[in-house]
Amino acid sequence: MAGPGSGHHVVIREREPEDDAAIRNLNDLVFGGPFESRLIDELREAFIDAVELVAVEDGVLVGHILFSALTTMVDDDAVPTLSLAPMCVHPDHQQAGIGTALVEAGLELARRREWQAVVVLGDPDYYPRFGFSAELASGLDSPFDGDSFMALELVPGALDGDDGLVVYPAAFGLVS
Repeated sequence: MAGPGSGHHVVIREREPEDDAAIRNLNDLVFGGPFESRLIDELREAFIDAVELVAVEDGVLVGHILFSALTTMVDDDAVPTLSLAPMCVHPDHQQAGIGTALVEAGLELARRREWQAVVVLGDPDYYPRFGFSAELASGLDSPFDGDSFMALELVPGALDGDDGLVVYPAAFGLVS
């Protein structure tokens, strides 16, 4: 997958094991500590890392996104749902469309792999451009609420119902 056109050649591709040290270093740099890289390791160890992509420019890893499986029930029916977390772009490469390319490519791959919905806890000024909605997520009982907790249906109507519940994996360190 070719990435944004910033005069440089950015390639968006699936993560390979040899990327892991660079992914760890990038997340630690962007987030100012090891929480996200430990989360990534734990999600992989639990085998719930469903979609994981990297952005590579001139052989250097400059972006990363991970979507992991989580339990979502709507009216007692399981809905195949992903959590988008974490996502980061190297500070020297932000505002160049790399984050957008990672999110779009990740959502497209999730659709092709037949996931039905995605939730994110993130910037309410950023994620709605991809179709994420706090209003849609408000129907889901989860450890999060407010404008930063958003959902996106990859299959129209996937989250329709009266009683929705999202249970995050233990790796997130949350109690729902």
